[in-house]
Amino acid sequence: MTDQPALRLLSLGAGVQSTTLALLSAAGDLPRLDGAVFADTGWEPAAVYTHLNRLETAVLIPAGIPLYRVSAGNIRNDALDPEHRFASMPLFIKNQDGGDGMTRRQCTAEYKLKPIKRQARQLLGFPHPRPVPRGLYAEQWIGISRDEIGRAKDSGIQYLRSAFPLLDLTGAADGREGWTRDDCLRYLRANGWESTPKSACVGCPYHGNSQWRRLRDEQPEEWADAVAFDAAIRSGNARGNALGKPLLGEAYLHRSRLPLDQAPIDRVTAHEWAQRQTDIFGQVADAELEEGDPDGCSPWSCRSGRAAA
Repeated sequence: MTDQPALRLLSLGAGVQSTTLALLSAAGDLPRLDGAVFADTGWEPAAVYTHLNRLETAVLIPAGIPLYRVSAGNIRNDALDPEHRFASMPLFIKNQDGGDGMTRRQCTAEYKLKPIKRQARQLLGFPHPRPVPRGLYAEQWIGISRDEIGRAKDSGIQYLRSAFPLLDLTGAADGREGWTRDDCLRYLRANGWESTPKSACVGCPYHGNSQWRRLRDEQPEEWADAVAFDAAIRSGNARGNALGKPLLGEAYLHRSRLPLDQAPIDRVTAHEWAQRQTDIFGQVADAELEEGDPDGCSPWSCRSGRAAA
């Protein structure tokens, strides 16, 4: 018997690669999806929610692809709520002895993966705690392009198997197997989606300097929100403090371990300068692939740190 998925689902982060997959499926250039799942942390930039609404209205609904918005709570509110358990963000720590540290990244698993898995089980007809029969699974599309192929890993979940359709396409620029992020950007521009934003929490510690600058200069309300949050988590999350387990050190959103409104975000990193160099066509290369935040937060393979377990 042929091993076939019961469903095809898109892990929709609403960034460049996953938006490309949604458009390709809706256009019939890839198999038709049975659904797209967006895991909402509750703290995405307003531009992401605007983009998601447009994508649903203009692309998914006309193609008959349902969008499932799932959530495990609001990550910002949970961090500041002494009554709520908090799955830690990867905060930069200045230790009491003067050394540097970093808290564990649990937010991806808690606020992205958990609700996605719950939705997949429901769509398969076996919500927790009912066991999913062996051999029954959904194929989950993940937007991994050729330039980040090292992050293409299986989910390790029997009922939710990872697939990476961009890696099976032929690159437009070089004819090699697999689309690059630039191939995705060209496709989006050609189809009227050149303004596709990054999907990542407003106050994600993995933002690079260029994204912090954009937030400050283009989204002052969101910048003020991130600055306020940065100050509020200096002693760690509220739940830990309420339980008498304060952070042994000071926490910061910026890798410099300085308050966000004092951090050196105007410094252009060597990696960013390299990305600003002109390409062989004489055009300015995309500068978004700055160290620390290449393309926002991908649920199954966080591009800003180690792949999520």
